[in-house]
Amino acid sequence: MPKPALKPAYVAVDWGTSSFRLWLVAHDGSVLAERRSGEGMTTAARTGFADVLNAHLAALAAPSDLPVLICGMAGAKQGWVEAGYLDTPAVLADIPAAAVRIPGIAADIRILPGLAQREAMAPDVMRGEETQLLGAAGDLGDGDHLVCMPGTHSKWVRLSGGRVEGFSTFMTGELFDAIAKNTILSHSIAEAGAFSGDNPAFRAAVARMVETPALATSQLFSVRAGALIAGLSPEDAKARLSGTLIGLEIAGALSLVADGTPVALVVSGGLGAFYGAALAAAGLTPTVIDADAAVRNGLAAGAKALWSL
Repeated sequence: MPKPALKPAYVAVDWGTSSFRLWLVAHDGSVLAERRSGEGMTTAARTGFADVLNAHLAALAAPSDLPVLICGMAGAKQGWVEAGYLDTPAVLADIPAAAVRIPGIAADIRILPGLAQREAMAPDVMRGEETQLLGAAGDLGDGDHLVCMPGTHSKWVRLSGGRVEGFSTFMTGELFDAIAKNTILSHSIAEAGAFSGDNPAFRAAVARMVETPALATSQLFSVRAGALIAGLSPEDAKARLSGTLIGLEIAGALSLVADGTPVALVVSGGLGAFYGAALAAAGLTPTVIDADAAVRNGLAAGAKALWSL
């Protein structure tokens, strides 16, 4: 006889600034259905968070009594309901209990909080990445780890036995865009095509920054000078700019942990290849964890803790 169809147990949602991802999940953790769209916080703030969520649930014919667990920017000040922050040092297992329930509706919909670091000289916040960390922690085990989570604003997290000791955000992606478009370096990379993490100029720039990060602004100008007098092609100029900024990011993160601390890379998509190549150029061999799987696993851990699923 055929096995009975699995029934949905809860809905998991990763609600970013510009993206929306929803999974219908069974009791055994199987993903029964998935929805993705560009209806992130920016769009939902105009059209209505409840309307966006209900439209996706209706498209899947999801039962109306399913609990919903959300992470990400839906819990920001500009989001659906502000979910606040847990202060570091923070135990990852404590995150689900701090989830905020959406008031005024019958459905049990909760939003997970972010993390806040309230150091006077290094204040920092994250929202969404804490759920990835919760899901990735099981793959890392006990002990100290430095977790790299690339993005426009990359997060580097100092994790010790399931406890976030602290973290640092690096504006590498945004800086690359600003420098490439609004400085003298724009002339050197204007005609550049795509390049890969195997590009020698990229790897050399990463290694140079990890070794001598204090020379960062000088190395940036070498992009312009190299194009003028050393035959640096537009692609290599672009690769050197990227490698310089990512290398500076890596150097900064490594300066905050003891030598030899294991590095984990939580990433999906094209950024994975670039950061994997950059970490290799820095002499590091990270544990690689898929970011999409990590966020689903984090939401699953939260749902299990909240609703004993």
